[in-house]
Amino acid sequence: MACGSLLSLPAFAQDIKKGGTLVIGSTQAPRHLNGGVQSGIATAVPSTQLFASPLRFDDQWKPQPYLAESWKMAEDGKSLTLNLRKNALFHDGKPITSEDVAFSIMAIKANHPFSTMLAPVEKVDTPDAHTAIIRMAVPHPAIILAMSPALAPIMPKHVYGDGTDLKNHPRNGAGLVGSGPYKLAEFRPGQRVVMEKFDKYFLAGKPYLDKIILNLSPDTQNLVLGMERGDLHMLTFASGSVDMKRMKANPRLNVESKGYEGVGAINWLAFNTTRKPLNDVNVRKAIAYAVDKNFITKALMGGFATVEDGPIISSSPFAAPDVVKYPLDLKKSAQLLDTAGFKAGADGERFKLTVDYIPGGDEQQKNVAEYLRSQLKKVGIAVEVRASADFPAWAKRIAAHDFDMTMDSVYNWADPVIGVHRTYLSTNIKPIVWTNTQGYSNPKVDELLNEAGKITDTTKRKAYYASFQKIVTDELPILFINKIPMNTVTSKRVGNVPTTIWGPISPMDDVFLK
Repeated sequence: MACGSLLSLPAFAQDIKKGGTLVIGSTQAPRHLNGGVQSGIATAVPSTQLFASPLRFDDQWKPQPYLAESWKMAEDGKSLTLNLRKNALFHDGKPITSEDVAFSIMAIKANHPFSTMLAPVEKVDTPDAHTAIIRMAVPHPAIILAMSPALAPIMPKHVYGDGTDLKNHPRNGAGLVGSGPYKLAEFRPGQRVVMEKFDKYFLAGKPYLDKIILNLSPDTQNLVLGMERGDLHMLTFASGSVDMKRMKANPRLNVESKGYEGVGAINWLAFNTTRKPLNDVNVRKAIAYAVDKNFITKALMGGFATVEDGPIISSSPFAAPDVVKYPLDLKKSAQLLDTAGFKAGADGERFKLTVDYIPGGDEQQKNVAEYLRSQLKKVGIAVEVRASADFPAWAKRIAAHDFDMTMDSVYNWADPVIGVHRTYLSTNIKPIVWTNTQGYSNPKVDELLNEAGKITDTTKRKAYYASFQKIVTDELPILFINKIPMNTVTSKRVGNVPTTIWGPISPMDDVFLK
C-alpha cells in the first residue's frame, strides 16, 4: 500500500487563527514523556505532541502520511517500507534519518510493555538515509497501526542510543529531544507539562498554536471548575456521568465523544483463575449471572456507559456478535454454586472473596466494586472491597497476582494483536500489570491468537477472532462489564478538536484557538 500527501485541514484555511496557548486539564500524571517505553494515556497525550511517528490515522481507520510520506507493504506481508520525508528535523536541529527510525523501532520492541505489538520484527534495514524497511519473521497485520503516534514515537539515536537504560533514561523528561510539532519547555512531574511550537516542524505552516500547557490535577472537580471558569480549554478522556451532564449543559462548552475508537477502553472484572474457588468455571459463571450490567451502566454510570460482553470492543471491526452472554439470573447463579459444591451455610454464606479496584476512578471502579459486594451477597458470596493507597500500590498487587478479583480498565489499542492478545496468551503470564494477570491458560486460545496475528486477510482474521471470543466468554477469565465512556470537553474557542481514531493521543498540530 502506498499513499501520497497528507490530508488534513478539516476547517477552511481562512477560518484558522494562528498563535495562542491551549491549556489542557488532566488527572493522568505521566511518570515521564517518552511513549516509546511507556504505555497509557498519561504519557501518550504529551508524547504525541513531542514525538512524530511514521504514520498517523484519520477518523475512518485509514493511515495517513506523517514522518513517512509514503509506505508499502510487501506482497508476502513480511516487510514494510517507509519512505521518509527529507525535511524532517529533531528539536536539536539534527535531521531525522532512517537510522533513527531503525533505532526507535527496535528500542520500542525491546522496551515497550506491549510485547506482541512488534514481536515479529527481526530488524530494520536502512538502504539510504530516507528509506527504512521493517523486516518481520512472519506476516504481521498490526504493523501499520503500530506505526501510530502513541505507539511509535521516533527518537533521536544520537540522544537515546547512548547505552543508558531507555526505560530510565534521564532525557525521557527534562532535556527531552523530540521529533514532533511541539518541543518540551518545562516538565514538573505531577504538576504540568509545557510544550512550545517547534518552528522547524516538517509540515509547513503548522502547528497553529504557540504553546500547549498540560495542567495536572488528581481532583476532577478542580478540572471541571477550571473548564467552567475558562482557565482550561480542554479536558481529555472525561467520563464521569455527573460531570458530563454538568458540562453538556454549559453553553460555553462542547462535549465530543468521537475520537477514542482506537483506544477501545473496556471496564471489566478480572478473576484470578489460579485461586480457589475461582479456578472453577462454574463459580465464575455464577458471579456473572449475579451481576446486572444494565443496572451498572444506567444507574451507577448515569446512562453514559454501554454494556460490553466480549474481549474485543464492539466498535472494533473484529468484534463478534455471538459471544456467550450472562443475563441477570440469581436463581441460575445459586444453582451453579451448588453444582460446584459450595452449599450455603446456616448463615447463608458460601465463601469469601476480595475485590480490588483502581483508585481514583470511583464511577468505573470503586462504585462497581461496592455494587459487587452487595449483589454477590444475594447468592451467598461474602465480598470484601479492598482499597489501594494509590495506582502504583494497586498495580504492584495485581502484578504479583495477589488478588481474588479486581476491577480493571484495559484498552484494545486498535488492533487485537496490540491490546487484546496480551491478556489471554499463556506465554504472557508475567509479574507485570496489564499482562495475563488472570493466570488464564488455554492452548486452543493460544493457537487461535497466534494464528490470527499472522493473517493479513481481514475476513480470515475475523473468523479466528470469532472463535477466540466464543471460548473466552464461555470460560470467563474476565467478566466484561462496560465500554468506558470517553469524551473530549472543550471551550467553544477550540477549533479542530481531535476526532481521529486516536483523538487527543494524536498530534494536535491543526488544533487552533478561535
